[in-house]
Amino acid sequence: MESVGRASIREIVRLVNKVEEKTGVKFIRMEMGVPGLDASEIALEAEIKAFKAGMASKYAPIEGVKVLKEEISRFVKLFLDIDIKPEYCFSSVGSAQASIALFMVANRIDAEKRGVLFIDPGFPVQKLQIQVLGYKYDTFDVFDYRGQKLRTKLEELIIEKKVTSILYSNPNNPTWISFTDEELQIIGELATKHGVIIIEDLAYFGMDFRKDYCNPGRAPYQPTVAKYTDNWTMLISSSKAFSYAGQRVGMLVVSEKVYNSRYPDLKRYFSTDYFGHSLVYNALYSLSAGVSHTPQYGLAALLKAVNDGTYNFKKDVMIYGERAKITKKMFLNNGFKIVYDNDMGEPLADGFYYTISYPGMTGDELLFNMICHGIGAIALQTCGSERTEGLRACVSQIGEHLYPVLEERLKLFHQNFPV
Repeated sequence: MESVGRASIREIVRLVNKVEEKTGVKFIRMEMGVPGLDASEIALEAEIKAFKAGMASKYAPIEGVKVLKEEISRFVKLFLDIDIKPEYCFSSVGSAQASIALFMVANRIDAEKRGVLFIDPGFPVQKLQIQVLGYKYDTFDVFDYRGQKLRTKLEELIIEKKVTSILYSNPNNPTWISFTDEELQIIGELATKHGVIIIEDLAYFGMDFRKDYCNPGRAPYQPTVAKYTDNWTMLISSSKAFSYAGQRVGMLVVSEKVYNSRYPDLKRYFSTDYFGHSLVYNALYSLSAGVSHTPQYGLAALLKAVNDGTYNFKKDVMIYGERAKITKKMFLNNGFKIVYDNDMGEPLADGFYYTISYPGMTGDELLFNMICHGIGAIALQTCGSERTEGLRACVSQIGEHLYPVLEERLKLFHQNFPV
């Protein structure tokens, strides 16, 4: 790699693994969003049952097993207050497969346009997917364009850059800001006006802990652009909110309008001009011939418990907010700053990620020096951020037993680089 500041998440993981192996010193792992909690027994028991029923010898349907599609539909209604039929709900090999499949189709609907616009900062892997596909993309850092400022900036870029799709995460990875209903309405209205397809990444569903979005069928609901446009698609991850990352099963939801839309230019690459058919039976099929049966049944059982109100996933993942609050204070007490330090003037929620910088250091220098002190992270420049002095820190793997270790290393860092 040219520099650690430009390294991908998995490259940093590999580097830290090698340093650990060479030195025998265990790192504070803040570079990768690995769930730090065990998966629910509800899902595990359902997977075992599916194995014993002989599912391992059968191909799963490309669009997902019936029971999972039905529970996804219920989940979207109960927790986002959006009506969607099961036929427009799909399983994917994690949200990563769903996003690359959407890029393959949404970026090809109009031969005269460029492709996706990322409302950044964002998840670096999604830009890597675009690069691997050989597509062009555009991006802007949203921090200085919150509220009504977003309308002018977004519309300007949609027109100038000939945008076919817009992707953002909410809550935002890595800054942990959350878009307001006003901002989601702006995005939705512009999507309708300009025929743009929205890809809403809900990887951290319900994890803005300032509000309780986890009561089925009761407000407040997880904010979504689907309230304001029919031009939407959603990526819903099982990895973070449900601690099911290892089974690589995610949820892809496509609005009825988008699914049934026809774009003649799609026939340049696919067997049909229908968006939905091209997405499921061409793009998803070519990437993987379906998601393994047993994880689908595990997720279906978990969603059913959540939908029925017998399992509240928020109670499990609230620990991430506590870890963020405690570890963030350690960084601040040792000379660090929070880069994205407010959410439209309000305090940021404490959650899965936060962003840090250190006076007098670039992001590249800071990451190198932190690694030398046994702490992993990734540079914000890889997330599309204009704040290149900063890093993203993830709290998921920082259990209470590691607090003294982190504090000791941060104190040593501060001693070695006094400010």
